[in-house]
Order: sequence, then C-alpha cells, then structure tokens
Amino acid sequence: MMSDSVVVELKKTVKQLQSAVNEQEILSILNTLKPKHVTEIILRESKVGLAVGKLRTHASKPVSDLAKEIVKSWKTAVEKAKSKAGGSTASANGDTGKKPTPGASTPTTPSTNAAVRNSKTDNVKGKTGDNTRDKCVELIYDALACDATAPIELVAGKAHDIERCVWTNMGGTNTEYKSKIRSLFVNLKDKSNPGLRASIVDGSLTPEKFSRMTSQDMASEERKAADKKIKEENFFKSLSAAEKQAETDAFQCSRCKQRKCVYRQQQTRSADEPMTTFVTCTVCQNRWKFS
Repeated sequence: MMSDSVVVELKKTVKQLQSAVNEQEILSILNTLKPKHVTEIILRESKVGLAVGKLRTHASKPVSDLAKEIVKSWKTAVEKAKSKAGGSTASANGDTGKKPTPGASTPTTPSTNAAVRNSKTDNVKGKTGDNTRDKCVELIYDALACDATAPIELVAGKAHDIERCVWTNMGGTNTEYKSKIRSLFVNLKDKSNPGLRASIVDGSLTPEKFSRMTSQDMASEERKAADKKIKEENFFKSLSAAEKQAETDAFQCSRCKQRKCVYRQQQTRSADEPMTTFVTCTVCQNRWKFS
C-alpha cells in the first residue's frame, strides 16, 4: 500500500533526524518533511510527529520555528481529513467496532479542536481505586494530552506511571504529594515547553526521573538560557560598588570595538584557581568576564 511505503520512508527520515549533528543538517531534513502529506495512520506508525514535535523547543530558533510550522500544518491536515470523513462520532460510540486510532492528533471522542484534548474528552479515568490519586492521574493526563498526537492508551499509561512514582516517593497522598503533583502539572501544562511533554510521551524521559525533577530541571532550554543571563547580570550588579574599578585600554569591546573599559577582579572559585576578571565597556555598557 502507498501508506506503507510512506511510513517506511518516514521511519528512515526519523532516524536521520535523531542522528543529525548540526543545525544545517536538521533544517535540511525538516525541509524534506514540510511538503509531506500525512494521515493519522502515518503519524502513528512512523512516529515522525513525536520526532518533529520535540524540535519545537530546540535551542536554534530557525529549527524550532520550522518544527512548529510543520506540526501545525500536519494537525490542520488531519483535522480537515476528519471533517471531510464526517468526524469521529461513530468510532467514539463504538458503532464501527474499531479501536481508537493511535497517534491521532485529536481524541477519539467527538471534538472540534485538538487543543482541548483532556481526560474528559478522551474518557480517561484514574484506576488506582483512591479518589485523590485518581483525580491526580487525570490532572497529569490533562497536561500530557493537551497537544499530544500519541494514542490515548499510551498517554494514560504515562500519567498513571508518573502519579505512582510521586505517590511512592512521597509515601502517600500527603501534603508533599499534592504539592509535587501541582508542580508537575503546572510545568507540563506550560505552552512554551512542548518538548517536556513530548519527551515523556515518547519515552526519552522516564516517569521515575520526571517525578523527581524540580521546576528548574523542567524548564525549557529557552527559559534556562534566559535565567542564566539574568543570573550573570545580577552577579555583575552584586559586586561591591565600593570595590575599586580600574580603567584600562587593554581590552577591546566585541560590540563597539572601543578600548574604553573598566575592570575588576574577584575570587569566585577556590583559592588555588585564578581570579575572575569582570570587564565593562564605558561606551556601550557591554559586559564580559574571563578567568
């Protein structure tokens, strides 16, 4: 069948994408995927949706933007195909006798927008037997499924595994358990961090490891970079104002190319390590440091 050959081709492309070592190579592969016509079955069998979805949080803006564009176009195409087919009401009611299609970009229950996918639309319920734990399973599912293209059973399994790990780590449904579940939910639901959700669904991040992560651990690469920049800027500002700053023309600013700078030195590491030099350009206020 035509779809079978497409799946085989896309599986090879996914492997190439996962082994790509630089931005140019990734962009080249993504550009070959951009015009591809996909269906729910193709997305499910090839796992190309997961592979491209993870790149939406890539450190390179051109890569992340192109990945977002491709995923959006694929979701639109699948939704249009469903609309032409009269929706998925019959399968949701069990009239056809067919199982839900894994990898679908929309739930198997009636829905007009994939973005609203959650435990209610997917008819997912916790199976722990404890009301509090079951509600937490459904909460985690809501976060994982909000933009997932994976089958309901897979996402539900991940939600149960995450809740079970938290329950085990915290020793029951105590205050720490509830606080941890809320923290995981908030970070999973973050629209700017789709890579976190995708990494759990595709198995590259295990529920056990995820259940122990802090908010900083779960932050997107863009957020980590921004936090690092803020931390460095605050470090510059925190240096004692009374500390002597020496003027020098020994350093050239990389931004304005002037040699009008002031600098100060501080021991930021162990005593046997060299001091760190902090330089500020007095012309454009550019700052840098070196050891």
